[in-house]
Amino acid sequence: MNDNPETTMSSSRENILSALRKNVRETYEMPDLGQLKPIVYDDPVAEFKGKTTTTAGARLIEARVGDDLNALVRQAYPDARLIASNLPGVSAQLNPDTCTVEELERADVGVIEGKIGVAENACIWVPQQMKEKAVCFASQQLVIVLHQSGVVSNMHEAYARIEVSADYFQQYKFGTFISGPSKTADIESALVYGAQAARGVTVVLLAD
Repeated sequence: MNDNPETTMSSSRENILSALRKNVRETYEMPDLGQLKPIVYDDPVAEFKGKTTTTAGARLIEARVGDDLNALVRQAYPDARLIASNLPGVSAQLNPDTCTVEELERADVGVIEGKIGVAENACIWVPQQMKEKAVCFASQQLVIVLHQSGVVSNMHEAYARIEVSADYFQQYKFGTFISGPSKTADIESALVYGAQAARGVTVVLLAD
């Protein structure tokens, strides 16, 4: 008798895959991905704005470079008691460069910077620019500051920018795409916000 659970699991998996292979009637070649043409928008910034407030379910604040970022955050979340950020211009009570994860979990609002916005799905590329990246996920509400010049049409363009921007990973080896508040529809087939991360997201889009 084999009591090794890993061996048993591997054997069961191979049996299932073997049965599937025997019953495959037709096979198809993988498509040539080089033939796929990513969507390109005439005005990616306008498309990004629309997708941010619809598809992503986030709030959008339009501002200009040089505007009082701290005032914008306070305007969006006037009742916030604990703000976590290491961005210049934000009066924060918690700094993710010096705080622990446990301290950041108490943050009402986290304010971070995004580098690339994707118009086709309203995703924002957020490279780690702080010691504790938990501020991106543990805060009750999240504010992402993004420059309009960082908006591209599609994920192909986004990854191309990431590949040539080695400075994103000089200090920290982590980055993630964030698109609106955390949500899931697995619970009783109902859409639930804030299931895994921030309950709400506000995107501050800065015109250069």
